[in-house]
Amino acid sequence: MEHLDLTQEYLANLGVLLVKLHNIHWNVVGKHFMKIHEFTEELYDQVFEDFDEVAELLKMKKVMPLSTLEEYLEVSSIEEVAAKDFTREEALEMLKADLETMQALATDIRNLADDEGDFETVAMFEDFVAFYSKNIWFTDAMLK
Repeated sequence: MEHLDLTQEYLANLGVLLVKLHNIHWNVVGKHFMKIHEFTEELYDQVFEDFDEVAELLKMKKVMPLSTLEEYLEVSSIEEVAAKDFTREEALEMLKADLETMQALATDIRNLADDEGDFETVAMFEDFVAFYSKNIWFTDAMLK
């Protein structure tokens, strides 16, 4: 059951991250605005799909998914950030940190699910780990 508790945290993280990605998307400034604007849009589109998938996975496992912003903020390991003009570096460093948080949590869930014989969760979270690995690489490249 432990991986399902972490899956609730993952769902909460996705909810907070979805809002945070929009904040960065709207408020990044500078000569690289379009690149970061487009990158964050790609990320939040995927995060939104994952958000629904994870909630449905919890329902399949007979677990009521967390469903309120209050619950998400209590459980999430992703921090909100106030709106302001974000430089390219600020935006990318926040993104990289959050992507690394999500990758580590997805890896933990995948490994615990594997130990518990939960193959649906293993398959889903392997894809999530790969998504974060790819986008951490992209973020690192943009920071250089």
